[in-house]
Amino acid sequence: MARAYASVVTSPADTKVVIVEYDPAWPHTFDVLATEIRRLLPDAARQVVHVGSTSVPGLAAKPVIDIALVVEDSSVEASYVDRLVAAGYWLRLREPEWFEHRLLKLDVPAVNLHVFSVGCDEVDRMVRFRDWLRTHPDDRELYESTKRELATKPWERVQDYADAKTDVVAEIMARALA
Repeated sequence: MARAYASVVTSPADTKVVIVEYDPAWPHTFDVLATEIRRLLPDAARQVVHVGSTSVPGLAAKPVIDIALVVEDSSVEASYVDRLVAAGYWLRLREPEWFEHRLLKLDVPAVNLHVFSVGCDEVDRMVRFRDWLRTHPDDRELYESTKRELATKPWERVQDYADAKTDVVAEIMARALA
């Protein structure tokens, strides 16, 4: 029988955003995590991709590894959630209205595991943004300066900080898609 989960698993809100210099260990940390996820989900993990700021060499970031996990159908939580929870992840968010996105977190190392279904355009968008920043230093600097400036402000939720980056992300994505 499948376990039932709340739409949002509550935890204390992070209110301070901390940006640190790029850590060259982040890709290795991702590799270790990806290997473990593939081991845990040999029948479910279709793709395990390093995304987010820690995937861009030289970019300062929150010290949280963002991973996009692609499964056949992210709404079928029984195919992956219990095995990830047993390994220390915890289900933080369920967004059926946004690509059936699920967010699981790991505390040590700090990880945001974004789960999407095969064929989801959002995964392609995340990879395109990452790849653009890797090869366009002016946009990488623009993104970093925006993040640093926003990190100095008080936020009720970290998601509010992420939402505040929307305009600069859209501006950069427009160039990446041109």
